[in-house]
Amino acid sequence: MALYLKEHLSFDHAEIMVESVKEGDTDLKTLFMKGIFIQGGVKNANERVYPINEIESAVDTLNTQIQEGNSVLGEVDHPDDLKINLDRVSHMITKMWMDGPNGYGKLKILPTPMGQLVQTMLESGVKLGVSSRGSGNVNDMDGRVSDFEIITVDIVAQPSAPNAYPKAIYEGLMNMKHGHKVLEVAREARGNKKVERYLKDEINRLIKDLKI
Repeated sequence: MALYLKEHLSFDHAEIMVESVKEGDTDLKTLFMKGIFIQGGVKNANERVYPINEIESAVDTLNTQIQEGNSVLGEVDHPDDLKINLDRVSHMITKMWMDGPNGYGKLKILPTPMGQLVQTMLESGVKLGVSSRGSGNVNDMDGRVSDFEIITVDIVAQPSAPNAYPKAIYEGLMNMKHGHKVLEVAREARGNKKVERYLKDEINRLIKDLKI
């Protein structure tokens, strides 16, 4: 029976690069995160080893899904299963590729409530990592993974932060009086520099208040 596998990589460990790209004729810019999505050939913190051929196969399968027009969506923080929860979607994976032993990828931050929070944090200098979510079999003797399949890659806080920033911010907002209005403002803020600056200040204040 295949196991639920998830592997965290910090902002620095994943060599994350944040790109801001102007799309179309508007002044709105879309953020992208690019870096290592999964490491191959080495024993990771979870005592698992992903053979390079397993990662190559999984990357090829995911790219085929994308090329066939399927949207590979990711969430903020990990759920406890392989299901994609649309209310927590923050980004879409646009491509993956191999570079040496590692599987690299690029994801596009979407203008969803969770995506807007991720964008605000990235623009404010918060370093967010990534974490692959997939399935496979693990050899009990040496930790080698077989029959590996990547379902998606999620955005996570630094491993040193037990309460992931996005989850804490979202839940904090929903528990605050008029918190849902802040999320609504986040949806409408794109392109309005004055509102974006105000929103950043408010979210930074919330982070401080939540003590995360």
